[in-house]
Amino acid sequence: MFDKRFLEKLKTKFAVWDKKAAKVRSQKSRARFFTISGVDIDELYTPLSIKDVDGEEYYEKNINFPGEFPYTRGVHYTMYRTRLWTMRQFAGMGTPQQTNERFHYILKQGGTGLSTAFDLPTLMGYDSDHPRSLGEVGKCGVAVDTLADMEIIFRGIDLSQVSTSMTINSPASMLLAMYLVVAEKQGVPFEKVRGTLQNDILKEYIAQKEFIYPPKPSIRLITDMMQYCNKHVPQWNTISISGYHIREAGATAVQELAFTLADGFQYVESAMEAGMDIDDFAPRLSYFFNAHSDFFEEIAKYRAARRIYAKRMRYKYGAKNPKSWLLRFHSQTAGCSLTAQQPENNIVRTAIQGLSAVLGGTQSLHTNSMDETLALPSEKAVLIALRTQQVIAYETGVANTVDPLAGSYFVEALTDKMEAEVEEYFQEIERRGGVLNCIEEGYFQQEIARSAYRFQREIENKERIIVGVNDFILENEKLEIPVLKIDPQVEKEQVAFLKKIKAERDNRAVQASLQKLKEVAQGDGNTFEAIMDCCRVYAGVGEMCDVLRDVWGEYVENQAAMQAS
Repeated sequence: MFDKRFLEKLKTKFAVWDKKAAKVRSQKSRARFFTISGVDIDELYTPLSIKDVDGEEYYEKNINFPGEFPYTRGVHYTMYRTRLWTMRQFAGMGTPQQTNERFHYILKQGGTGLSTAFDLPTLMGYDSDHPRSLGEVGKCGVAVDTLADMEIIFRGIDLSQVSTSMTINSPASMLLAMYLVVAEKQGVPFEKVRGTLQNDILKEYIAQKEFIYPPKPSIRLITDMMQYCNKHVPQWNTISISGYHIREAGATAVQELAFTLADGFQYVESAMEAGMDIDDFAPRLSYFFNAHSDFFEEIAKYRAARRIYAKRMRYKYGAKNPKSWLLRFHSQTAGCSLTAQQPENNIVRTAIQGLSAVLGGTQSLHTNSMDETLALPSEKAVLIALRTQQVIAYETGVANTVDPLAGSYFVEALTDKMEAEVEEYFQEIERRGGVLNCIEEGYFQQEIARSAYRFQREIENKERIIVGVNDFILENEKLEIPVLKIDPQVEKEQVAFLKKIKAERDNRAVQASLQKLKEVAQGDGNTFEAIMDCCRVYAGVGEMCDVLRDVWGEYVENQAAMQAS
């Protein structure tokens, strides 16, 4: 932050330096220097690189203190000096009993939060005995059919003492309802239940494709849940608006940020249209970002995210409560950056990515295991990933001060540039009629596809080096790490258990609860309350989803529109 007189002098000095540097510039190691997102990086950054530099005004408007608007430097005043980020390890595998064992292992090793992965049938709203579930039960996460499974997953875990994250979207209401009923049975007041539900259906249409219903009824499910939790589960984050999967699909850092925030603002508008006061629900919204490999670009992304969000929530949507201005986020290291070749290198990638998330001010962090590109992580790989976070927290010194990179000419310039490019995307999204229209016409999907294609071409042309993949290759490499395999017996056991539950439960009560859910879905009542009642009598996830399929139908992408865009 410098005065104009100094900047004029600096321009002259820079010109002199530039002439000297020109003598060796031709010897540079490669033709182009650019970020993973394709942003060209200048040779040198100085105060001249920061736009609208005007000392005091720039600092207060764009940087300011941690815990102060616009929160560029962090949402909390003292950040990690007071409390470290929550250290989560994504877990979920096979049967509920196997996942329970992994959860206990993670907590014993110092994990401070649980993060739950569900198998594909659960994610798509099918019970384990459905024909479409064949061969997928327990493979990419834990199988959850009824409340009985959720009871086993959290057996011996006090839900008043642990924060739980659940990665689930279309059937999110069903899984949260089951979790709350488990808390109910433990005698834990809902006021003490803490955690986060991904519940971001818009990004499913954009990137991950695990949708069931059309957008409008899907958003209704979310707003109904928000209304319930605002009244009864005040510490629960009802949506984790997720850029992670958008980035994994091939988006740039700017696209991840722009599309994710645009989704978030769509949820805000939908809740306000449903009659909710923004300051009643906004403090419980959270975000989920990808921690990729371009160290400084990622840090700038997180800083820009907080600034953009705070300004929009305050000035566009009129939120009065400062807590509504805060963008709180979880981050996970980039799964798409992991390589099957030389998998031990993934430990290094994950450490650097995790460090960028911490320097960017994350509230919680998941570090990927080195073997995740090959299979569900082994116990040893999970432990190394958790220890990576602990080394960052306790050995590197990065938690000793808040936002240590603030004031870096490079970081501030990159943060400003990212904010400006995100605003350009917002304008384009608005010009096209908003988020839902952009999804329908395939705009987001096409933008991501173009970026993914560019990135792949850079690898194939060796413009971008991926160690062990297109350079520094080991000849005749042999895989030497153990890979976790899910026994086919898991599916048989899960289906048998489901049949047992269905035979022993009160099926009259189940049918009555499902009928009530159907009536509520056809009308304008709160779907989440009806889902809670279904879960209490052990109705299956698939059974509840089938009721809503019958009422709302299933969403089919408009491929012609996407190709035309």
